Amino acid sequence: MRWVRRIAAGLSVIVAIVVVLGAVTGVVAVRRSFPDTSGTAILRGLSGPVTVERDADGIPTIVASDTRDLFMAQGYVHAQDRFWEMDFRRHVTAGRLSELFGASQLGTDRFVRTLGWRRVAEQEVALLDEPAQLMLEAYADGVNAWIGGRRGSALSLEHALLPLTGASGYRPEAWTPADSLAWLKAMAWDLRSNMQTELERGRLMMADLGPGRSWEDLSPGFDAATYPPILPWGGGVVDGRFVPASGEIAAATSIPAFVRPASDLASAAEDTAVRVAADPTAVEAALAATSVALAAAPQLLGDGSQPGLGSNSWAIAPQRSATGGALLANDPHLGPSQPSLWYQVRLRCAPVTDACPYDVAGYSFSGMPGIIIGHNADVAWAFTNLGPDVADLVVERIAGDEVVTASGPVPITTLTETIRVAGGEDVALTVRITPNGPLLSDVSDDAAEVAAGPLAGPVAPAATEYAVALRWTALEPGRTANAVPGLMTATDFDSFRRAAALFEVPSQNLVYADTAGNIGYQAPGRIPVRSGHDGTVPVPGWTGVADWDRYLAFDELPYTLNPASGMIATANQLVLPPGSTPFLHVDVSAGQRGGRIVELLGDRDDLTLDDLAAIQLDGHNTNAATLVPYLLALPSDDPAVTVVQQLLLGWDQQDDADSAASAAFNATWRALLARTFHDELPEWAWPGGGGRWWEVVRGLLDDPSNVWWHDEALAARQTRDDVLLLAMGDAHAELSELLGDDPEAWRWGAIHTLTLTHESFGSSGIGPVEQLFNRGPLETSGGTDIVNANSWSAADGYAVVAVPSMRMLMDLSDLDAGRWIHLTGQSGRPFHRHYTDQAERWRDGGYAAMTFSPQATAASAEHILTLQPSG
Repeated sequence: MRWVRRIAAGLSVIVAIVVVLGAVTGVVAVRRSFPDTSGTAILRGLSGPVTVERDADGIPTIVASDTRDLFMAQGYVHAQDRFWEMDFRRHVTAGRLSELFGASQLGTDRFVRTLGWRRVAEQEVALLDEPAQLMLEAYADGVNAWIGGRRGSALSLEHALLPLTGASGYRPEAWTPADSLAWLKAMAWDLRSNMQTELERGRLMMADLGPGRSWEDLSPGFDAATYPPILPWGGGVVDGRFVPASGEIAAATSIPAFVRPASDLASAAEDTAVRVAADPTAVEAALAATSVALAAAPQLLGDGSQPGLGSNSWAIAPQRSATGGALLANDPHLGPSQPSLWYQVRLRCAPVTDACPYDVAGYSFSGMPGIIIGHNADVAWAFTNLGPDVADLVVERIAGDEVVTASGPVPITTLTETIRVAGGEDVALTVRITPNGPLLSDVSDDAAEVAAGPLAGPVAPAATEYAVALRWTALEPGRTANAVPGLMTATDFDSFRRAAALFEVPSQNLVYADTAGNIGYQAPGRIPVRSGHDGTVPVPGWTGVADWDRYLAFDELPYTLNPASGMIATANQLVLPPGSTPFLHVDVSAGQRGGRIVELLGDRDDLTLDDLAAIQLDGHNTNAATLVPYLLALPSDDPAVTVVQQLLLGWDQQDDADSAASAAFNATWRALLARTFHDELPEWAWPGGGGRWWEVVRGLLDDPSNVWWHDEALAARQTRDDVLLLAMGDAHAELSELLGDDPEAWRWGAIHTLTLTHESFGSSGIGPVEQLFNRGPLETSGGTDIVNANSWSAADGYAVVAVPSMRMLMDLSDLDAGRWIHLTGQSGRPFHRHYTDQAERWRDGGYAAMTFSPQATAASAEHILTLQPSG
């Protein structure tokens, strides 16, 4: 026993030494890449000194006397704080993740290379105008100056771990302008509007939903009588130019979801020899293959198949504000990530001259120069997703190496690429491209196998193959990067609109305010005009119906300046009243958030930033306002149902984190959707539970015997009241299991949680590694299509899947009074003090001061780094 004890004691000493050495080595590895934020650093290539003032939140103010120096310093500073994020993103957008993480990432790489994000970005370099070219090249020089000879843990903790993934000896390549431009493709992809809905709708058209049920029941039109469009007073195109309407608000009616039924795949093809209706199995196989392909897509801004991607923004005219200045609010709703998608920064030329015209503060993306949302000394601007239909899924008929078109067979373009795989052999990829775009259904082995499934019907020749091509505006080289310098230097609404004209993809609602007291709105973007269909479902490519006629000219796109209402509110809803021109979209937000914002703003003329902050945090559940009266009206002797009804009685319908009633309602809502739709719909079409589904169920509530309420597996007819009672019972059972048997102790925030997940190592499946990078969970308020849009998916659970990724408030009468916050913190380096120092304030509705003047930013500076040219 003494010998055993000696062995044990010896092992304990060895373990202790290993633990200590590991801890010391780990601390060194973690801290080795932390940035120097004080003192002096040499940045070769500068023409003069640049100062970087960082405040208590690590937010830098970069001051230079030369434009090239300014953006070179921004590249350097971004790399200091976020280089892993930048390096990871450029591998994603180039389809090169397998080089870092091995064969597990081949699906994503095949998807990105098939679409050709990087190929398009490289073509866009040649389209840069002089200010954008200077900005991007200087930024790249700054990033490369920071990279220098750094390797391994000197780059980041993540780079130090790459040998574990098989990427031993990794050295980052030099940064290029194309690396930055490729990020715009990822941004456009995640904000691509209705592609997922279009695919789902096309597949549901061919599914057997049971007698009396139709896919059209699940696509209600926009109820403009209840929820106002962005420009409720309307307008229209006259002689090639949009003319905003004046006078009273236009009459509001419901816009039909399907404007042109000819887009129906089953009826669009006139040639009976190739009618899709005669071959539904083949078409469904191709569409199913496309679903498989989309599942492999990267989700850098959020998952387009989940509810919640969107944004809120509104502008208030001076006559309606307490200070006499225009007010502006913005909170884009994107997928959560660690670190946050946003990086706060101020860029200042000192002095501001024609040669160095920038004096701007706002939100940037690491890897992209300039500021995307923010303000300068004259104007401020905000973004929300416009959601125009800029992409079509085109079912192609393939015969060998040719695709069938309305004018005859056309050769398919074929590209061959090589994917390098860490720890494995290279993989060859063949990309096929038709005149309508790349074939999405080719992306993965699984997808190709599904698409090549059996062909039904005697009309299909044996050699016929069906595939799905993607026609998408972002796959055509564009000029969006040229808009960024123009937005940052705009001085009035006219110059702002000139810059907006260059912002082609992704199309956004641009909301404007300026120090002169003006407010405005502009819809920019490259938006196709179709004459053969409305873009709501996949279309056949061999009939000509899929063709695009042209793009809307910028002069045709909606705008307004200083509306009589004194406010402009955007929340991804319909832009114009039904019947207005130009036609922009069908699949938009159902309008509940926009309607709630307009309701809260009311006709007040004393609004302050405190009021706007309260609106950003509003948790009112419009769905509850509709559904709760029906739930409370049902008699029941089931104690579980009675408990839920007692919680809902007197509830203020705010989805607060500490609310038991909110937990009870949302659990009931989830159960109602499952009881009503899971038995009839395929799993890939199960409801996410957002605003569209609120409207679907609202339409069913006044029809208690509607066939959707009935479960076909039951002999007895099931009605609305049966489903509502069962749903409340299900909610009680689920919450008792999750939160305990005391309903008074239930809390919405206890199940509605947000885990800040690192976008690469945070989902490794290795607990200790995930603990290094992930933070949380945070208990949150709000919900899907609520103004405080911490969204969740009813098909998957209550965890947060999309968030207000940042919040910004501006009073244009005092540029030092602005407020801002984003999801995590400025640093992308785990264990740095700015890694998550904004997260709890973000959750609690706090803000940091968005000071702007040189005096205010200098007063708040806690660290000053001077970048000096060599010599």
